[in-house]
Parts: sequence; C-alpha cells; structure tokens
Amino acid sequence: MDFGIALAGLMVGFLVGLTGVGGAAILTPLLVLIGIPAHTAVGTDLLYNSITKLFGTIQHWRQKTIDLFLVKYLAIGSLPGAVLAVSLLKVFDAFFHNQEEVITHALGFVLIFVAIATIWNQFNSKKLKANKIKLRPDSEKKTMTILIGCVLGFVVGLTSIGSGSLFAIALLYFYRMRTSQLVGTDIAHAFLLASAAGLMHAGLGNVNYTLMFNLLAGSIPGVLLGSTLSAKVPAKPLRTIIAALIFVSGIKMI
Repeated sequence: MDFGIALAGLMVGFLVGLTGVGGAAILTPLLVLIGIPAHTAVGTDLLYNSITKLFGTIQHWRQKTIDLFLVKYLAIGSLPGAVLAVSLLKVFDAFFHNQEEVITHALGFVLIFVAIATIWNQFNSKKLKANKIKLRPDSEKKTMTILIGCVLGFVVGLTSIGSGSLFAIALLYFYRMRTSQLVGTDIAHAFLLASAAGLMHAGLGNVNYTLMFNLLAGSIPGVLLGSTLSAKVPAKPLRTIIAALIFVSGIKMI
C-alpha cells in the first residue's frame, strides 16, 4: 500500500465528486508530473477509469437514464478509434522510439482544449440555443455520431483524457436529452471506451496494477466525500480554478 498514491487518488476523487470535472484530466497529468512514465499513466488511468465508470453505469442502468441508441453508435466509432490510437503508438515506438514524447505532447494539447472548453461551458451553457443539428432526430445523425466517436475515441486511446468530458460536450451541443440522460449516456459509453482502450494498453504492458489499486483505494472514498459536500459548496468557481490548473498542466506538457 502506497499511502502517497492513495492520497493522490483521494484528492482526485474528492475533486471529481465535488465539481464533476473529468478525473482523467486531473489524474493523468498528475501521474506524469510525479514521475510516472506517460504510457503507464495513460494505460493505468484508462483501466482505473473503466472500473469507476462500471459502478456509475450500473446505477444509471437501474435509473433508465442511458440512451442505448447513442451509446451504440458512439461506440461503433470510438472503439476502433481507440484501437487505432494504441496501435499507432506501438508502431511509432517500434520505428522512432518516441512514444513518451508523442503521448506527452498529445496530453498537453488535449488538456489545454479541455480546460478552455470547461471554462467556456461554465459561462455560456445557459445561453446555448438549439441549433439545426441538435433539432434533427438522432436517427438522422448516425454517421455524424460514429465520426464523433471515432475522432474522440482516438484522442482517448492516445491520452486517456476525454472519455467523459469531451463526449459530454459533444452530447450537450449536438443532441437533445435530459441532463440525467446525458450523464448516464456519457458514463455508459465511457465505460465501454475506457475498458477497451485500457485492455489494449494492458496487453502492451502499459498498466501498473499496484498503482491502479492504490488509486482506487483513495478515490472511492474521495468521490463519496466530494459528492456529499457538492450540494454545500459552490462548484462553479472551483470548476474554473481546476480548469485553470489543467490549462497550466497542459502548457507544461508541451
């Protein structure tokens, strides 16, 4: 048992429960910055995420707040996208031996994007109006949904970031659904994507299981504590501060 890693998991879980900001955007750069190799940080975070998302998926399944149609078509694109990303990492490392550099720079750019998107959403979500794409029936957006899944799945496979946050933004802006259904659909799809990408990374030896279980030991009580306090603490300023820290982390990665 590594209490330092468990404490980091506790902190990340607490912030996720308190603010709802994506755990991977906090955890992956934190692991890299404390000296964990980038490929191990990504692989471990993905498998760790799949376990945490499983419990959320079960709960939302019980609540009937999962849009299975969207989960299906997002997964049709995202799973091959993630497989392609992990495969390319292996190829690049074999020929150019620059896997760490590729992952670190990709992490930086994705973190910056996630931070900007989070801050923008904080101040503009209420002003969002139904656009033409959003008003179209989901059955007419199958190709678009698959393409969104493919692009973002590639990003997640490469960096571990976005299985929740980036897909949530896409669901928010392109599909009409209740907030509870958006959250449930996002978590259910994230479970499938993180599991597939995490298992691929595990097959390449990119998962540190001791690290993962130490993180879980801390993050589970952290999420419960943060979720309990979330109703009593103003989340908006905290989300903005965390997004700013994610932005700084992204700059350091590039």
